Amino acid sequence: MNIEPYQRVSLTADFPGHGLKKGDIVTLVEYVEHPSGDERGCVVEVFNAVGESIDVAVVPRSAIEPLSSDEILAIRRHSRAI
Repeated sequence: MNIEPYQRVSLTADFPGHGLKKGDIVTLVEYVEHPSGDERGCVVEVFNAVGESIDVAVVPRSAIEPLSSDEILAIRRHSRAI
């Protein structure tokens, strides 16, 4: 399934280098090709609970999934938040 840019998506894996955890909601910014032809990547932007941008990361395409209507959002502290 191809997710359109600027949609909110959830992460399917942890990314400790960015302080991100499976289930976190991020915004897909764009797709990028892997330099050696491996799995396509996704540039995602991370926002805090009040809508301020706090990070940008590149994750594999397999690490994002669309949100669905049977999911609810939750809040957790982010160590790298400004």
